[in-house]
Amino acid sequence: MPRQPAPKDLSLKWLEIFQICAQKGSLQAASEETGLTISTVSHHLRNLEDHLGVELFNHSRRPMVLTPKGQVFLRNIDDALYAIRKAKAEASAGSIADASYLRIGTIEDFDSDIIPELAVFLSGNMPSCDFMYQTDSSHAIIELLRNRHLDLGITTTPDERLRDLQDRPLLRDPFVVVLPRFSEQSLADIVEGRTKLPFLRFSSNLIIARQIESQMRRIGLRAPSNFECSNNQTLMAMVAAGSGWTITTPLLFSRAKRFQPKLAIHRFPGKSFSRTLAIVATPDCSRSVMELIDSKMRALIRDHVISTQHQQTPWLADSFKLVD
Repeated sequence: MPRQPAPKDLSLKWLEIFQICAQKGSLQAASEETGLTISTVSHHLRNLEDHLGVELFNHSRRPMVLTPKGQVFLRNIDDALYAIRKAKAEASAGSIADASYLRIGTIEDFDSDIIPELAVFLSGNMPSCDFMYQTDSSHAIIELLRNRHLDLGITTTPDERLRDLQDRPLLRDPFVVVLPRFSEQSLADIVEGRTKLPFLRFSSNLIIARQIESQMRRIGLRAPSNFECSNNQTLMAMVAAGSGWTITTPLLFSRAKRFQPKLAIHRFPGKSFSRTLAIVATPDCSRSVMELIDSKMRALIRDHVISTQHQQTPWLADSFKLVD
């Protein structure tokens, strides 16, 4: 028998708790994320169900499972909560100088020169702000943003939908083939596996690895491989030593300066493809902060990477560029 709706006004807190429980699948996880007790989380869910007059969860299942009506309700409130959070952030942001705390996650692609300069710049422009910087893989940063453990990330845009996160495309970074500079075999023979030079790949759990593997499957490329690594510098060192070849990007190649005299960079054979790097933020991150970081990152990438790489490899000018 359907519940009788309660007269109490609908609470934003109930909706937020419901969304977290639906994503996490347990009261315990929702408790840890919100800092509320399990009984308080449960109380908020019951109030919401009483207000709507329907069961949103099958409470006899573990992990928690949405009922059909709960699934419909979640779809409808996801966009609504995103809009509310964005509106709250923009309304309460104030001036950049008044910001008090900012947690930023970045991929290691920028950590040698660009992120240090960004940190100095932000400290000067946001004097009252406490900062926390974290370097991690793209998929880890996206997860930290989704769980609200970071406010903003500079990362590879994943293939899946970002749900309630907001993103600003920053850089188009095409995939290229890197060979030992003094290799006697042709690019076609190496890439198509007609030599003994093995393919050195990124670790399969990384977004960049999945993008490369997907493209290789599409064009029917099956390269023998005996080495997998999550660190681009290690891959570049192995190629420079003549131990194999790899697929990477100009941004990553630009960081391997010590190995470049022994490396040769080539267009990816067949149809080109690329990854997009973006600034990704939670709805609570103010637009003014995103705009400040976006503007500075573009200047740093242009000065430190793009201009130099275009001079050294002119054929990259049409594909390795900032996204307008």
